[in-house]
Amino acid sequence: MKLQFSIVIPVYNRPTEIDELLQSLVKQTYKNNFEVIIVEDGSTLKADKIVNKYANALNLHYFLKKNTGAGASRNFGMQKASGNYFIVFDSDCIIPSNYLKEVDNALNANYTDAFGGADAAHDSFTIIQKAINYSMTSFFTTGGIRGNKKAVDKFQPRSFNFGISKVAFEATKGFSKMKIGEDIDLTFRLWKHNFETQFIENAFVYHKRRATFQQFFKQTFAFGKGRPFLNKKYPGTAKITYWFPSVFIILLLFSLVSSLFGVQIFAGFFTVYFVILFLDSLVKNKNIFVAFVSVLTTLIQFAGYGIGFLIGLVSKN
Repeated sequence: MKLQFSIVIPVYNRPTEIDELLQSLVKQTYKNNFEVIIVEDGSTLKADKIVNKYANALNLHYFLKKNTGAGASRNFGMQKASGNYFIVFDSDCIIPSNYLKEVDNALNANYTDAFGGADAAHDSFTIIQKAINYSMTSFFTTGGIRGNKKAVDKFQPRSFNFGISKVAFEATKGFSKMKIGEDIDLTFRLWKHNFETQFIENAFVYHKRRATFQQFFKQTFAFGKGRPFLNKKYPGTAKITYWFPSVFIILLLFSLVSSLFGVQIFAGFFTVYFVILFLDSLVKNKNIFVAFVSVLTTLIQFAGYGIGFLIGLVSKN
């Protein structure tokens, strides 16, 4: 089957991000034609002028619709697409020039009806963004499941870098109405329909994620809160590793209280862990400031996800 790619990008009040993303798509080394579909999800700060800049450089289609959320906007874009394989990006991504070529090569060598890729930090990212990227992708924080092929068992693609065939989209009806975890929900439904997923190691994107500590906490809190719902909806998918951030925060608090009573051994274990994080981030990012902030973003990540997970366990929503 000859692959015909349709790239779908929902956007909400982020025209500057779309500018960077489209600029990176213009630089693709992939020689075959591909289309780009921008879905304006009820934005008040529209991206139409930015999109028009690239009208002659890309096979571009722009749609404006009322605000219904990212999942519904992705579905809308895929319904409008003319290709037979859809690739979904978040608007805060920058795409490496060889991305489509790597996807094409991987799918021709080992075809699957869905795939996902990793995310990385671009040189232009802020210190906080680079630290967040480290915390989200490091072996010492997440087991490297977002950026290391060796850490991937049965891969669950994430919506910021997600590929799905037209056949699989039509069978599953795409993303659900869930606001958080809708990509994981789609993956489970793909598996239920006997569609395979794969991790394409070289199909990574530069994902900006959240730019402040507060936004990052809010995002990870939502991830954590949504996981128990997915565990209940899909029995048998739960893993003990989902408890780790909650247990980490509880033990960290216990170590701090123990230190007040003169028991330092528990705090010592955490000190060693944070030193390892600092040194690993320093080696990977070659920036001492990013290394320091990586320790803080890891704490925020564990606290946000861990607290959200515990609240999700007792929440009825």
